[in-house]
Amino acid sequence: MSTPKILLGVTGGIAAYKAAELTRALSKSGAEVQVILTGRAEAFVTPLTLATLSGHRVWKDEFPVEPTPSMGHIELGRWAETLLIAPATANSLARLAHGLADDLLSTVALVFQGPLVIAPAMNPRMWDHPETRANVQQLRRRGATIVEPESGLMACGDEGSGRLAAVEQIVAATLSAARRSQEFAGRSVLVTAGPTHEPLDPVRFIGNRSTGLQGFAIAAAAHARGARVTLIAGPTAIDPPFGVETVRVETALQMHQATMERAAGNDLVVMTAAVADHRPAAMAAEKLALKDREHSVAMLPNPDILAELCAARRPGQVIVGFAAETGDAIVKATAKRLRKGCDVIVANDVVERGAGFGSETNRVAWVDAAGSELWPLMGKREVAERLLDRCLVLLNSNRVQA
Repeated sequence: MSTPKILLGVTGGIAAYKAAELTRALSKSGAEVQVILTGRAEAFVTPLTLATLSGHRVWKDEFPVEPTPSMGHIELGRWAETLLIAPATANSLARLAHGLADDLLSTVALVFQGPLVIAPAMNPRMWDHPETRANVQQLRRRGATIVEPESGLMACGDEGSGRLAAVEQIVAATLSAARRSQEFAGRSVLVTAGPTHEPLDPVRFIGNRSTGLQGFAIAAAAHARGARVTLIAGPTAIDPPFGVETVRVETALQMHQATMERAAGNDLVVMTAAVADHRPAAMAAEKLALKDREHSVAMLPNPDILAELCAARRPGQVIVGFAAETGDAIVKATAKRLRKGCDVIVANDVVERGAGFGSETNRVAWVDAAGSELWPLMGKREVAERLLDRCLVLLNSNRVQA
């Protein structure tokens, strides 16, 4: 692997003094490090210290006194392969989540398209505030790796979660992101996500509780690893990942058409979408009047998209299906994998606490020809990363398991 190019953004909290240790540790690990120091961070650590440790000038102002056209915010964003922000204050999290760009670091963050690693540090009450938690979740959904703060005694005298994570942990997460950043370079990935809505009339539809969070996390993670990613998404309330080609659909028939038109050109296909098995035979032209009388709706089966994909697969292509089950998820997923013909089924019990629709976490089982493995409860981005690790092994071996 070539020398990782890591851009370290330091914001203005008491933990900024650890930027020196971070810079030294990253450099000793073989990375080339450049540093952006915000104005408030300069009160805690000097540019001279970070310049000495990194071997590069420290970037502070968006418009320096001595302009250097060859290394402005656009060039810094292009130079970096991984952007690490540590420590990240509550203010910087909010600015990143809402796309503000009024200083060098926030501007570079908008330009940068690679892996983003964020290590927050703040007062426990600020870390636990609903707005901070919402900003963190927003950044996670966009693909950022969050190195959670530790619990302990703070400089202010309060005790709780908010202390900057250990330097070793931040370095490991950053180098891991840098290593993964080009693992899927030259590969194409197709992801389906979210529910489908099958209309009964102009008002009502038949659907399910899927939010698309897991599929969107997989698409974002694949893009961060260098893949060309296409996301086919049913009706969801979340924004698509940055840099991912997104195709919006509503019904199972639309998802079938969009998927079959695009699947053949992809090395990896991950089918997380919760597609309706049936649709109404006809959509009523006007709202159905159901009050005080019985009403029946004739239903037709929808296409089995996963089975069709597997039947038409090209050599070397890896296909992963998902199974949202209730009870005996592994048993049902094992039978489903054999029935559909895919390489892997990723199954979860949606009534299990922390693993249902709309949850930020998931607990899944990986089911392939060798058997099954139950993964621990983890964030959906972590599930995505582990899934891509496994899929990369299948792709590199160029072996399609029966």
